[in-house]
Amino acid sequence: MAELRYFACGETTHDLRRLLRGAPRERRVFPAGAFLYRSGTRHVLFDTGYAPEPWRAGLGGWAYRRMLPPRVAAGDTIAEQLDPASVTHVVLSHLHPDHLGGVRFFPHATFVVSEGMRRTLERPRLRDGLLRRLLPPWFESATVLPSPAFTPGPHGLRTADLFGDGSYLLVDLPGHARGHLGALIEHEVLLAGDAAWGRDLLGAEHRIRALPRRVSHDMGRQRETARLLLAAEQDGLRLLFSHDRHPVGRNLL
Repeated sequence: MAELRYFACGETTHDLRRLLRGAPRERRVFPAGAFLYRSGTRHVLFDTGYAPEPWRAGLGGWAYRRMLPPRVAAGDTIAEQLDPASVTHVVLSHLHPDHLGGVRFFPHATFVVSEGMRRTLERPRLRDGLLRRLLPPWFESATVLPSPAFTPGPHGLRTADLFGDGSYLLVDLPGHARGHLGALIEHEVLLAGDAAWGRDLLGAEHRIRALPRRVSHDMGRQRETARLLLAAEQDGLRLLFSHDRHPVGRNLL
């Protein structure tokens, strides 16, 4: 029986009013979520959460921690919540620090990234938010899915079949970051990464303030992604975002 498990791997907080115009005064906690899909011998991890502290990520790491201070308590890292040796594949939604921090724990897994992420690794810009020092040298051998691998799929989304049997479809969800990916699991649940900072914020892209708007890779495409996801949800697809809190210890399928 296939299963999908959720792990909260550290967290940060942010004032919603600084993110969205018209938002209430709310200091919201944003967990760094990771999801493990298990089916037979396949153990596929989607994102890896924050790196353990202390970070050694240079000036960029210092600046990031000033803007979005992470809290990584004992037991929070992904390596403390599962057996890294059991993971066969790791899919990264994108290359922000709260998604790639645990990469180092999986040297024997097959990593899968998008063509857009490869371009970010080759020529990172300040707005890309990449902290290269959090990545081990062997990460350069990650499997890159070229853009033509994504073709029209369910719910009007562009997908690439990771295993060729429809169980795990990588989904092109552009906008938030260059090469941003989601994953459609068993045609039931869509791991939507940071396509929105939370389900209740999906569709509020027009209210994003100037500073976070400048950090977004392509706000126009982010709005289109939100439109597609809202339509897919109307079709019955369940959406799980990385920074919402989900039940722990339950099969989310």
